[in-house]
Amino acid sequence: MARPFLPESAVTWLVGSEPKRVLVVGAAGPYATAIREQGHAVLVLDRDPDLLGRLIGSRPDLGGVVAQAESMPFDAQQFDRVVCPQNLHTFAPGLVLAEIARVLAPGGRLCLTYLTRDDSVPWVKRLVGAVQTYLPTAMRGAYGEESVRLVEDSDYFPVVETHTNRVWIPCSRANLVDMALAAGAGALDDAGRTALAGAVGAVYDASARPPEPLQLPYRLACWRATVDHSELSRPLPETDDALHISLSAPTN
Repeated sequence: MARPFLPESAVTWLVGSEPKRVLVVGAAGPYATAIREQGHAVLVLDRDPDLLGRLIGSRPDLGGVVAQAESMPFDAQQFDRVVCPQNLHTFAPGLVLAEIARVLAPGGRLCLTYLTRDDSVPWVKRLVGAVQTYLPTAMRGAYGEESVRLVEDSDYFPVVETHTNRVWIPCSRANLVDMALAAGAGALDDAGRTALAGAVGAVYDASARPPEPLQLPYRLACWRATVDHSELSRPLPETDDALHISLSAPTN
């Protein structure tokens, strides 16, 4: 099955058409390469040196830094765009949003994406039903998209815009069976895995029109939010509820 991708129209909407300095947070997936291929200068940050090394090894036109997203080793205002594809929910929001705001240049944007399967398509509904007959908790669609609400509530990013793309991923019979087995079939015995594979294969056979593969539908939701640096420079409010300790010498 082809890997999920970031269409050119989505890259343009998120990042812009003119070359930008882009930090991609996370080395997994084809997102950094899709952005680089549209002419942007791309640096990838990831906490996993092996994952980042494989990406840079295959794409030496990308830069890479091993670090935590919550504590970035960059001076302030170094990037025009910071892109978090599919992973905002994996970071500590109180830390990462402040760090992203800090490293963005004035007018810079935080860019987010979440790719979610479209279960409204009839054959996908049948697929989900077949899988959940054997794996009741599988394919429940917990993607992490709810974390975007934290950006919408953040003073660092007061205005958040959204855009949606439809993405279709070609999927062969073997791809579909493998995907179902990867959803948790390790909990099944051999007979259960065989039955699951047969049920998923039957969904494919009833839905496909050979020789064309089935097209697995996804919804690619994108968000972009322009940084507001005033929150970083706002003075701390004065309070009168602190503990006051006198340093004057005691009197006899």
